Amino acid sequence: MKPPANPRSLTYRDAGVDIDAGDRLVENIKPFAKKTRRKGVLAGIGGFGALFEVARGRFREPVLVSGTDGVGTKLKLAFEMNRHATIGIDLVAMSVNDILTHGAEPLFFLDYYACGKLDVATATEVIRGIAAGCERAGCALIGGETAEMPGMYPAGEYDLAGFAVGIVEKSRIIDGADIAEGDAVLGLASSGAHSNGYSLIRKIIAVKSVDLAAKLRGRPLIDTILEPTRIYVKPVLKLVGSVRVKGLAHITGGGLVDNVPRVLPDRLAARIERAAWPLPPLFQWLKEQGNVADDELFRVFNCGVGMVVIVAEADADAAVRTLKAAGETAWRIGRIERRRRNAPQVAIV
Repeated sequence: MKPPANPRSLTYRDAGVDIDAGDRLVENIKPFAKKTRRKGVLAGIGGFGALFEVARGRFREPVLVSGTDGVGTKLKLAFEMNRHATIGIDLVAMSVNDILTHGAEPLFFLDYYACGKLDVATATEVIRGIAAGCERAGCALIGGETAEMPGMYPAGEYDLAGFAVGIVEKSRIIDGADIAEGDAVLGLASSGAHSNGYSLIRKIIAVKSVDLAAKLRGRPLIDTILEPTRIYVKPVLKLVGSVRVKGLAHITGGGLVDNVPRVLPDRLAARIERAAWPLPPLFQWLKEQGNVADDELFRVFNCGVGMVVIVAEADADAAVRTLKAAGETAWRIGRIERRRRNAPQVAIV
């Protein structure tokens, strides 16, 4: 009998994983990470772990504050439109804005990029955006993970997760505990829908067969919809250094209705004046196209307010001036009141 032919030797590439592509990506992103380097970074991209040294003498009782998040179904629009340049900014923003609410200065950021087949050009574009977000936040892109997992994701798609670590002096942690009746509620303008409510946005687009190339107030609709999340770190840290900030709320999923109560003592409520700021065109468009009720609109989207700041009434004007000088659009949008029995903690009137 004829001996069986030797079977072909299988490789990891045959299974769908390209180690060389991963190596190329690491080399591509090193220059981006280098631009985000800050004091304290001892070792970053390329090692098994990233090292960061907390500066001695700057803090008496340093407390580390951590946060993690993703971008949600905003990614689906990025895939469909082949628009990947700013999605990394969204990723950074969602975590650094969260830890900022405790008064923390972001120190470093790590990302997780997962896909079925690694497209080096796309991944490089995404991570370039992550580095841009880190620059805006003043933190170092210190490490991450790229996972190529054949069969786990549809062709051309990927998933993202981000992880931020910051630091705050223990005595200066912002937790809302000293918020009092009569305090002022300030709102900082959002840049758009940020990274929340995109399942509803996509549903409206599908139901109404929306042409994403159409213009909204002279700008392509898709540009408005994919506008990256605003990063509030540097202006808000300036504010914290000049005015006593009692509470901060990052307005993400759940809108003003669900996020402001996260920083309020149970005995208090926030009365928010709807007329205090303009509803941006995007949210007006979503309301009209989807016939979205006001209660739903304010529960799903930030509706133009991406961060809420609570200060004493006596500090409100100075706080608004400081924020505007730092480049933010800020409004006085309400006040803190005593909460009535069984009443909600946020009333938008």
